[in-house]
Amino acid sequence: MFGSGPDTGHGNSGVSGPLLIPTRFVWPYGGRRVFLSGSFTRWLEHIPMSPMEGCPTVFQVICSLSPGYHQFKFFVDGEWRHDEHQPFVNDNYGIVNTIFIAREPNLVAPSFSTETPGRSNMDVDDAFVSSEPFTTVSDADLEVSRNRVSAFLSRHTAYELLAESGKVIALDVNIAVKQAFHILYEQGIPVAPLWDSCKGQFVGVLSALDFILILRELGNRGSNLTEEELETHTISAWKEGKVYLGRQIDGNARSYPRCLVQAGPYDSLKDVALKILKSKVATVPIMHSTSQDGSFPQLLHLATLSEILKCICRHFKHSASSLPILQQPICSIPLGTWVPNIGEPNGRPLAMLRPNATLGAALSLLIQAEVSSIPIVDENDSLLDIYSRSDITALAKDKAYAQIHLDEMSVHQALQLGQDANFFNGQRCQMCLGSDTLHKVMERLANPGVRRLVIVEAGTKRVEGIVSLGDVFRFLLGL
Repeated sequence: MFGSGPDTGHGNSGVSGPLLIPTRFVWPYGGRRVFLSGSFTRWLEHIPMSPMEGCPTVFQVICSLSPGYHQFKFFVDGEWRHDEHQPFVNDNYGIVNTIFIAREPNLVAPSFSTETPGRSNMDVDDAFVSSEPFTTVSDADLEVSRNRVSAFLSRHTAYELLAESGKVIALDVNIAVKQAFHILYEQGIPVAPLWDSCKGQFVGVLSALDFILILRELGNRGSNLTEEELETHTISAWKEGKVYLGRQIDGNARSYPRCLVQAGPYDSLKDVALKILKSKVATVPIMHSTSQDGSFPQLLHLATLSEILKCICRHFKHSASSLPILQQPICSIPLGTWVPNIGEPNGRPLAMLRPNATLGAALSLLIQAEVSSIPIVDENDSLLDIYSRSDITALAKDKAYAQIHLDEMSVHQALQLGQDANFFNGQRCQMCLGSDTLHKVMERLANPGVRRLVIVEAGTKRVEGIVSLGDVFRFLLGL
């Protein structure tokens, strides 16, 4: 054992003595009660670890250690555990993790170099720096995994997504836009199919993006759409109005034809997933019609990537070894959008905003960057909140949209209006670590209402990237 003597501990008394360096220990694998013990406590004391705010499966504690080598283990729910993704050795105490504390805090121990396959969660401020994170998964493992996922999705159909009971909300194109967005807000849904009774068809969807465009239109000088017209304008009139002009406009002002993306109950899950990804929509209506011309179809369900991912997780739950990539840390595979490290070429930039940014700036960024959410960070880029397209429906509450100016209301103020919306498991911001496995990330994204995870640095919550449902499916399907 590398005993450190009585001059070490998990506190700092402030009395002059041997050099002690604050060191963060992280256990990112969940549990109810987690403790730390090691050579620096002579294996006699169990130091309690606390769950990280916003990421309850990650436990951490900071101990002041003397320079040199130390050994440690975690005591999780009454069982001794070690972290397989950190350096470890087999000792008299069984398998224990090891750490080297350099005398100068800025020096990184050799055992935590960027070439270490398992990357440590210890002192992640230093350990999560890598110039080439995509080297640990082999092409053969990737191909085998993708083929098996593709085969599974091709064998199963959208019919399996249908619940035994439930409701699907659709809106008539002749109701007022204002009423429609009140319905979206009150029902807690971001999108609803549109029914045209004259045509006997579903003709499109109304989404949070529509409301964003409407608010931007109201905020433009010389707008032809007034607040009064919003009270009486029908959805049909809006769709045919100034903003759309017979087409939809994306963030780069390119036009593409309006058409309702839909699927049948016997389409494969792979086909449904591909339709969602290629059309860049959040959901695809599952419809069935008994008439030959397809008129008056029955709306059975609104399929999402979250549901399909849940099917994948359930199917491979007890045969995870058949998908070799599931145990790979997400930082080691080309998944999601990451903040580039110093010296790396800039790929797709990760959009972030400060809480004092205006709501108008946030809405513009959502459209221009073609993203569905933006992390809200402090001056250190630590995660505070997240603003999503669906948050815009909160402005329907008490007709807030009629009382605000986009360039005067801050993002923070806008989020305050919808505090009761978009929560999962009591939290708005769903987070993960770069060291989390693909399997763990998939299971969290498979929960209803979770569409993306913000990748943060343990302890500081500094934003390192973001991974969405779409990212996972594009990776699994090789798109």
